[in-house]
Amino acid sequence: MNRNDKEFIVNKIRTQYTETESTQLDKLRALDAKVKKPVNVFAYVFGSIAAIIMGTGMSLVMTNIGEIVGISNPMVYGIVIGVVGMLMAIVNYPIYKKRLASRRKKYAKDIIALSDEIMKG
Repeated sequence: MNRNDKEFIVNKIRTQYTETESTQLDKLRALDAKVKKPVNVFAYVFGSIAAIIMGTGMSLVMTNIGEIVGISNPMVYGIVIGVVGMLMAIVNYPIYKKRLASRRKKYAKDIIALSDEIMKG
């Protein structure tokens, strides 16, 4: 390993342990994340729950689990549960878009002001 490679590795490790100043661009990124992260987390969690509910309904329809558990007519319950999960999955994206638009509207002034300040220098 030559001297330049060693210096590069040392500097790379060293920068991880030195404090850096928070720039305006970092603040803009943090503000953007503040807008998007809660909405994304909600959409992922809600979509996952919808998929689990829909899968439960499909399992009741396609297997004999319902009969084993003691449900007298698992086909009807499976269809109802599957449709509920499907409806949840369908409305997930419109809910996501509406919540994201609401948060963008809430933080728009701050983001525009900060981005204008960055662009002007």
